[in-house]
Amino acid sequence: MENNSKSENKKERNSFTGSLGFVLAAAGSAVGLGNIWRFPYCAAKDGGGLFLLVYLVFALTFGFTLLITEVALGRKTQQGPLTAYRELQPKWKWLGIFSFVVPFIIYPYYCVIGGWVIKYMFTYMIGKGSLAVQDGFFNSFISGSWQPILFTFLFAGACFYIVYKGVEDGIEKFSKILMPILAVIVIFISFYALFLKFTDSDGVTRTGLQGAKIYLIPNFKGLTFRGFLHICLDAIGQLFYSLSIAMGIMIAYGSYMKKEVNLEKSVNQIIAFDTGIAFLAGLMIIPTVFVFSDVDGLKTAGTSLIFVALPKIFNSLGIFGYILGALFFVMVLFAAITSAVSILEAITASYIDKYGWSRKKSVLILGAATFVVSIIVCLGYNVWVFKLKLPNGSVGQILDVLDYGANNVLMPLIGILTCILIGWVCKPQTILDEITLNGEKFNRAGLYKVMIKFIAPVLLFVILLTGLGIL
Repeated sequence: MENNSKSENKKERNSFTGSLGFVLAAAGSAVGLGNIWRFPYCAAKDGGGLFLLVYLVFALTFGFTLLITEVALGRKTQQGPLTAYRELQPKWKWLGIFSFVVPFIIYPYYCVIGGWVIKYMFTYMIGKGSLAVQDGFFNSFISGSWQPILFTFLFAGACFYIVYKGVEDGIEKFSKILMPILAVIVIFISFYALFLKFTDSDGVTRTGLQGAKIYLIPNFKGLTFRGFLHICLDAIGQLFYSLSIAMGIMIAYGSYMKKEVNLEKSVNQIIAFDTGIAFLAGLMIIPTVFVFSDVDGLKTAGTSLIFVALPKIFNSLGIFGYILGALFFVMVLFAAITSAVSILEAITASYIDKYGWSRKKSVLILGAATFVVSIIVCLGYNVWVFKLKLPNGSVGQILDVLDYGANNVLMPLIGILTCILIGWVCKPQTILDEITLNGEKFNRAGLYKVMIKFIAPVLLFVILLTGLGIL
C-alpha cells in the first residue's frame, strides 16, 4: 500500500519540462526581496565595486558549491526536503525536519511583506502615490486592524493558486511569464536611473551617473584588513540568503529536474541570473537614492528603503514618478511572488513525499496553516506589539523574531550540517556522481571537494556566530 502511494506521488509531482523551466523557476526563487533592498545597501556601504568583486568570487565558489549540492541532492533522491536526507543517509533523516521547518517559518511573514508590496502597488496604480510619502503612512498601514490581513490574503492567494496548479502548469508556466517581465522592468528602471539629475537647496547638482560611479568603482579609501573581512562576511551572508540555500527550496526544485538536464550548466545559469538581477537592482537604487539623498541616503536599508525612501523619490518626479513607482512595485511583487511560491512548494513537496498526500490536499492544509501564522504576524504590529532584543543586537516584533530564527540560526546550521553530511559522511563523490550522471565533464570537482569539506562549513560557522551576536 505504501509503495503504491509513493509511486502515485512520483507521477503526481511531475517535473519541469526542461532546463529553461527549471532555471527560471529556481532563479525566480533566488531573486527575491533581498536582491532588491539588501544587495544595494551592502554594495553602497562596502566600497561599491569592491563589494561587487568579492561577491562575484564567492558566488562562483561558495555559492556554487552549496547550490549545486542541494539541487543534486534533490535530483538524486527525487524527494522533497523533508525526506531527501533520509533517502541519502537514514541516520540523518532528522536534518530533513530542519529543512522543512525553515520554509514553514519564512513563508507566513514573507506573505505579509508581499501584502505590503501589493498595497503600495495599488496606491501608485490608482494615482495616489503622493499618499505613500506622507509621514506615518507606512506605519499607519502595517498597524491597521484589517488592511494588512486583506493584502496578505491577496498575496498568499496568488501563491496558493500557482502551487495548486502544480509544477508544469503552475510554477514553471508562471515563472516563464513573470521572470522575463521582471528582468525588463529592472533593466528599464536601471537605465532610467543613470540619467536622473537633481539640484538641492544648496545648489549642489547630483546625477545618476555620479551615483553609478560610487556603485561600480572600487573604493579602497581607509580600507583595513578588518574592514575587508567585514566586506567578505557581508558578501557571503548576502549570497547565502539570496540563492535560497538551506531553505529546502532547491532540493524540492532539484527533485523535479529531469535526469538528462546538464546540472552544472543549469546551476551556473541560476547564479548568473540571480547575480545579474542583484547587480541591476544596485544600478537601479543606488544612483536614484544618491541623486535625491546624497551619500547619507544610501545608508537606508530594509523595509524603510522600499516603503519610505523610494516613494519620496518617486514623488519628486511628478506624474512620471507615479508611473515609475507603479512599475517598481510591480517588479518587486513579481520578485516576491516567485520567491514565496518556491517556499510554499518546498513544504508542499515535503508532505506529498512524506505522507503520500495529493498536491491539492497538501497545499490546501499547509496554505491554511501558514495563513493563520501570517495573521499572527500582522497582529504583531497592532494587537500583540512588543519589542524584543535579539542576540544580534537588533530589536524586533513577531516578524523580526521569525526572520531571525530562520535566517540567522537555522539556515546557517542546516548549511553546516549539510556540508558535514556530504563532505564527511556520504563523501563528495555522492554529489559528483549525480553532477556527471550523463557523462558531463565537471572541471570544478577539485574545488568542490575542498569547498564542501573545509571552506564552506567554516564560512557558514562564521555566519552563524555573527547571527548569534558572538562575532
